[in-house]
Amino acid sequence: MPRLRHLGTSAGLLSGTAVLALALTGCVPNTAVAEAEAIQVTLTDSSCTVKTDTAPAGPITFQVTNRGSDVNEFEVLAQDKLRIAGEKENIGPGTTVNYVVQLTEGSYFTACKKGMVGSPTSLAKFTVSTGAADTKTASESKQVAQAVTNYVSYVKDQTGQLLAATKTFAAAYEAGDDATARAQYPATRAFYERIEPTAEQFGDIDPALDLREADLEQGQTWTGWHRIEKDLWAPAGFTPSDAAGRAVLGRQLVADTQKLYDLVYAKGFTLTLDQISNGASGLMEEVSRSKITGEEETFSHTDLWDFKANVEGAEVAYGNVRAILLKKGSAGTSAAKKLDAEFATIDTLLAQYASGDGYVSYTKLTTTQVKELSDSVNALSEPLSQLTSILVK
Repeated sequence: MPRLRHLGTSAGLLSGTAVLALALTGCVPNTAVAEAEAIQVTLTDSSCTVKTDTAPAGPITFQVTNRGSDVNEFEVLAQDKLRIAGEKENIGPGTTVNYVVQLTEGSYFTACKKGMVGSPTSLAKFTVSTGAADTKTASESKQVAQAVTNYVSYVKDQTGQLLAATKTFAAAYEAGDDATARAQYPATRAFYERIEPTAEQFGDIDPALDLREADLEQGQTWTGWHRIEKDLWAPAGFTPSDAAGRAVLGRQLVADTQKLYDLVYAKGFTLTLDQISNGASGLMEEVSRSKITGEEETFSHTDLWDFKANVEGAEVAYGNVRAILLKKGSAGTSAAKKLDAEFATIDTLLAQYASGDGYVSYTKLTTTQVKELSDSVNALSEPLSQLTSILVK
């Protein structure tokens, strides 16, 4: 499900590309962190209060307690209030969680989001000061740099394939060739689903491309894949777009995908080790939140294509940091062993539902089969959620 951002424009995002080298990272649970070391955060239905507004650069632990009546989300935003530096989602009422975010020196904002929809609220400045000196050896630094280079190349490759496939898909959709467009829909979306955490860093891009109807805010214009999905698999009582409407939606889909491509290929674009590992964890959260429930592809029921793409993206991200993980002592070795096994298990499970070049409709799965997939997702998500906390030590 996309993160909604309405604090700026796409033009603003393009102008900020040059500073994407900032070490903005996602968040991961870290229950081993002592309570005394964590920054206390309290969420309510109307606010979020952070005990301190400053911390030294490096791994920062937040201990977040939700005292409200609804699920909530805590975020750390970059100075432009658009890019996500860290976020912890699905914090239920009465729940306390710890998570770690790796931040470089600079200015940020903390915020929360009741119900996990809409724009962030309770924005408050958060300053990261100079931290301890980097103690990584030259060998480890070289290994990290190579992992980042390899993964950035992967993101660029997937984005390039996404743009080319989207143009072909949009042409079929605009021409009214529904059979061709339906066949291309899930395969084209797979390129996006593999790298969605990267797209989510760019504010309005993800909602423009991947917003579901259930997450629309009042007065918001619905564009992107799922709006077109509804035309192609029109439910009873719904009138699909006419030729003019299809032209608008198809061209907008290509234009927004082009924006993503331009941002990823912009000079200075890079990622950090933490973004890679947290991205792997985030992809599995996507699976557990919307693919397992069948909510992502409401009309086409092509959820298993998305499911597989999310797993593939997580596996590539993990593969890029695995060698570094193995050098993190017994904790790293143990985590790698478990992750290897859980990825193999979930790949085997998904293979059971392959059909031709794709997957069966999600409606074909029984409750027992869905439960089996859900259990496998949970088993994989647990060690992935610990990945960043081990890597940043």
